[in-house]
Amino acid sequence: MAGLEKKRLKEDKTRAKNWKRWGPYLSERQWGTVREDYSEDGNCWNHFTHDMSRSRTYRWGEDGLLGITDRQCRLCLALSLWNTKDPILKERLYGLAGNQGNHGEDVKELYYYLDNTPTHSYMKALYKYPQSAFPYSKLEAENARRTVKDPEYELLDTGIFDESRYFDVQVEYCKGGPNDILGRYTITNRGPDKSTIHVLPTLWYRNCWSWGDNCHASVDWKPILQMEENGMVRCEHPTLGEAQQRARLNSMDRYVEEMETYNKRDAENNLFTQHAQNGHDEGIFRMEFGPGPDGSNVPLLFTENETNYQRLYKVKNQARFVKDAFHDYVIKGQRDKVNPKHYGTKCAAHYVLDLDPGQEMTIEVRLYQSAEAPPSGKTFSDEYFETTFQQRKLEADSFYDEVIPNRNKQEREIARQAYAGLLWSKQFYYYVLKEWMHGDDSQPPPPENRKLWGRNKDWKHLFNRDVISMPDKWEYPWYASWDLAFHMIPMSKIDIQFAKSQLVLLLREWYMHPNGQIPAYEFAFDDVNPPVHAYAVLKVYKASGLKGLRDTQFLARCFHKLVLNFTWWINRKDVEGKNIFSGGFLGLDNIGVFDRSKPLPTGGFLAQADATAWMGFFCSIMLEISLILAQKEPIYQDMASKFFEHFIAIIDAMNSVDNVGLWDAEEGFYYDHVRNNYCSQPVKVKSVVGLVPLFCTLVLKDSDFKHHPGFAKRTKWFIENRKDLSKGISFMCRGTNQEGSLLLSVLNKEKLIRILQHLLDENKFLSPYGIRSLSKEHADQPYKLHVGHTCHSVKYEPAESESKLFGGNSNWRGPIWLPMNYLIIENLYRFDYFYGDELKVECPTGSKKYIRLKAVAHELEGRLIKLFKPDADERRPCHGNSDLYSNDPNFKDLCLFYEYFHGDTGRGCGASHQTGWTALIACLLERTSTCGCGETT
Repeated sequence: MAGLEKKRLKEDKTRAKNWKRWGPYLSERQWGTVREDYSEDGNCWNHFTHDMSRSRTYRWGEDGLLGITDRQCRLCLALSLWNTKDPILKERLYGLAGNQGNHGEDVKELYYYLDNTPTHSYMKALYKYPQSAFPYSKLEAENARRTVKDPEYELLDTGIFDESRYFDVQVEYCKGGPNDILGRYTITNRGPDKSTIHVLPTLWYRNCWSWGDNCHASVDWKPILQMEENGMVRCEHPTLGEAQQRARLNSMDRYVEEMETYNKRDAENNLFTQHAQNGHDEGIFRMEFGPGPDGSNVPLLFTENETNYQRLYKVKNQARFVKDAFHDYVIKGQRDKVNPKHYGTKCAAHYVLDLDPGQEMTIEVRLYQSAEAPPSGKTFSDEYFETTFQQRKLEADSFYDEVIPNRNKQEREIARQAYAGLLWSKQFYYYVLKEWMHGDDSQPPPPENRKLWGRNKDWKHLFNRDVISMPDKWEYPWYASWDLAFHMIPMSKIDIQFAKSQLVLLLREWYMHPNGQIPAYEFAFDDVNPPVHAYAVLKVYKASGLKGLRDTQFLARCFHKLVLNFTWWINRKDVEGKNIFSGGFLGLDNIGVFDRSKPLPTGGFLAQADATAWMGFFCSIMLEISLILAQKEPIYQDMASKFFEHFIAIIDAMNSVDNVGLWDAEEGFYYDHVRNNYCSQPVKVKSVVGLVPLFCTLVLKDSDFKHHPGFAKRTKWFIENRKDLSKGISFMCRGTNQEGSLLLSVLNKEKLIRILQHLLDENKFLSPYGIRSLSKEHADQPYKLHVGHTCHSVKYEPAESESKLFGGNSNWRGPIWLPMNYLIIENLYRFDYFYGDELKVECPTGSKKYIRLKAVAHELEGRLIKLFKPDADERRPCHGNSDLYSNDPNFKDLCLFYEYFHGDTGRGCGASHQTGWTALIACLLERTSTCGCGETT
């Protein structure tokens, strides 16, 4: 059965069938994003708040509760809920804005991604909905009272889940065909008393008609959802149907040009009916809702996805029916808020479930294109509904049996949920900078000064309208380039085509800046992330097939754009032209003494150990790619020589002893330096900044020289004639082959041993759960730098940050981060491939136990896996001290993949669903052994 999911992937790749047209591409938070911010001060959180979200139409996307949509986010399906006590209808996840949380933005809900397949043929997620009034004001007030030194006040802390007084809302979707979506919502009363819940499966169109002619998503007529006589909902949209159907529909009169003439729809509806009677129905979608608890049809509610101006701005509404109508209908009982004629651009079926303790009920829905319609009257029959679900679940199980082989039950569940979160975190992302800066013809213009100093003003070429892998669809509902690079490593294990397409996408001319910079993230596209894109490209290439059968075209396609990005780094970030780089914050938020994205308070500039090492890493990856491409096109040997020599120059610059290098021989560590015209002062913070040089590791084997004579000749000349630079190369003979292998690394054997003494010291970097981002020695010995009358310091902070430096909820002053640990492990395997039994180190430091480097890597893998595995007391360290997750049978099998983890206890911190790069744990669970050339053995 695994072959059936693989068959769908192949059909989608060849465009035989559009299996990925529908998926979990609906964001979990569109409000508070940069895209929706048209304010003068650029405060996106205040400009579009959670309170506004139920009433105000979005310009650039949509959000919903565990929903799905098509890849252009035209038609959306999600859940709305009401427990009879909440002040608002639960249509989307709630959380604190960046200025409300004591550690930045923070979702305050309990939800879990449980399953998903690459074509989204089967998807499952779980939402836990309290039966008492949701404590919105309590969460806001208590977190506002707390300081950065206090823990965050979470939903479980409010006591609202005591006595299990909540509903489990299990959401499942599967596909009967590319355009046949089956939905099943199973509601279970976990509480001790009978309780009522209102469930509204909600279908709506993204508003692409209110913005004027300059909007690329605009249409000549508004789409429509209309109830038919048999209780079905007819869905007509100009671009969701067949091309032939679109041509017919576009020939109709313009659809409802003015909202004041709303009732004109009665006449126009006859035209749609006429088309259906004439047989022109194959491109139409229909929505069917299953019967209510008593077997009867449930009420269908209709309104418009239009802003409620009266509620928000105290002015007259432009539409009679508005976006928040279902809130007023269900909670306030205002029946006149919905359209009695049963049409609009938003609709819902209204189910009311009275559940006894432990009782569950299931609601079924089905959205399908008419050409894929089930037999009449059979939509929800076991033969055509339940059987399809069971078949897709079995296929999903079979697919993952191959992806996650030979694992014990606990580890399989961890990996399965990690992959599920990775796939659920895909999102439709729409952002056109030129239009966003200019504003829309039918809307008030944005502040004029945003064109001069506004966010991302230098990225006017950027045109993003794609499904993209997000770090987290609530806390980070926008792509981040270095996050995405890491996402694609586990993604390549399950969907190599999507992994390749994502990496290519960020290199396309409507993403990449003309100067070669890759966009960083929505808040500041021109900020600087570590250059890991080339690394991800190489990893995905190697996952694309067996050696000799890999996608070399993909590799070459990326390589040429990556050369542009490399050139941008060289031209923009090497301040002195001496191969010492100053990249900026490099995604490490608050790692340093001061904000590394801003001018230094000391004057001068910061020569960064991590930026320089990242460039060495970039060089080594580009060298390896060049040699791979040179196997078919010898001209790439020249590029290999270029990157080889550049890499050696960086090695020399970092290790120079004439007061310009970054290596501290006394302490055996790499440090940033503050530099000006007079001196170079080390900033002696033992952090992951000084560990990045570990990543610069490449073994060139004999075959690399035999198969590339041009490169071999140039390398030999370089070694013989540039001994001042070639001294950084390690050399080893293998067997009787006197040519031997070359190890290209910033670290020679002596430096490697000294850094590993720090890395494997449990009083410094080595935690029971992986490698910390800052040495624990700084807990008692904070580093201090005095500038004038100001003292700048860095202290070990194992969990949430006590510093507001660079804002937000991220912290790099001690916690464990999966991507950095992953790179450390991978390069330890590479070092071991070169040194073998010749090099053993003490692990942990001071233990008198000496082991090979591959055993060290294996030890680190085990410590990271312990973050998610239940211990002897059934506690997963990532869930902290929660008794609920260790004892409650309805919680204990659930796993959250946090942004980062407490450096001492392993408790999850930051974004609770950053399954993007934390999904790397699924790769570590495979216990791969990586050789020096990056091959998996």
